[in-house]
Amino acid sequence: MASDDSERYRAPALDKGLDIFELLAGTDGSLSQAEIAKALGRTPNEIYRMLDRLVRREYIRRTPEDRYEITLKMFELVHARPPLRRLVNQAMPLLQHVAQEAGQSCHIVVFDRNAAVVVAQVDAPSYWSLAVRVGTRLKLTSTGSGLVFLAFSSPENRALMLKGAGETLTPETEARLEPIRNAGYTMMPSEQIAGVTNLSAPVIGPLGSVMAVVTSPYTERLDRMIADDRARTLELVRAAAANLSKGRPAP
Repeated sequence: MASDDSERYRAPALDKGLDIFELLAGTDGSLSQAEIAKALGRTPNEIYRMLDRLVRREYIRRTPEDRYEITLKMFELVHARPPLRRLVNQAMPLLQHVAQEAGQSCHIVVFDRNAAVVVAQVDAPSYWSLAVRVGTRLKLTSTGSGLVFLAFSSPENRALMLKGAGETLTPETEARLEPIRNAGYTMMPSEQIAGVTNLSAPVIGPLGSVMAVVTSPYTERLDRMIADDRARTLELVRAAAANLSKGRPAP
């Protein structure tokens, strides 16, 4: 009798961990240890150690109510370093073009490890510059970059992002998302620094999801009196985001 190749090289412990992960991934909400065991046809004792390892490795998390839910770590791994390096390499000439033409600093943000994170930044080409440091973690609900991420994400991904970031969406903030999505950008006063207007636009991936956000923290220059300067800077930011979405080089 021929052996079944699918069973020849079984790894029971790995199968158990993947069963738990796939169950939680397909569950709307969290499950208790007993509920997971029942759904998988196992005893709670059989899955205790596997749950502990998955929590310690941050693939799932234990809630204060002692229930379990999936994290975004697997999503992050799928979108991890080589693609991120390519994104930054492609973005830098575009960010430099925005900074040079607008006289403003600009940066690009990705959603990484439960936060919107600045991964590349270019200073304004002058002796002073207002910039956000690479590695800065931004709030989703109170920054231009964060609101663009929320506005251009599906309701399911939005809920996961907010949960991972430990933030909640107020009705007032939620009402801001549809206008941002319809406009294709946000132009909003900074909630952190007076006199700064965040100009942000999404980088859309091949599957239609938001991959990153290009933002310029615009400040009005008293020594650079150009008509409609803020609107012009916004168009440069949107063009950079659109070119990055299509994989086009800087002008």
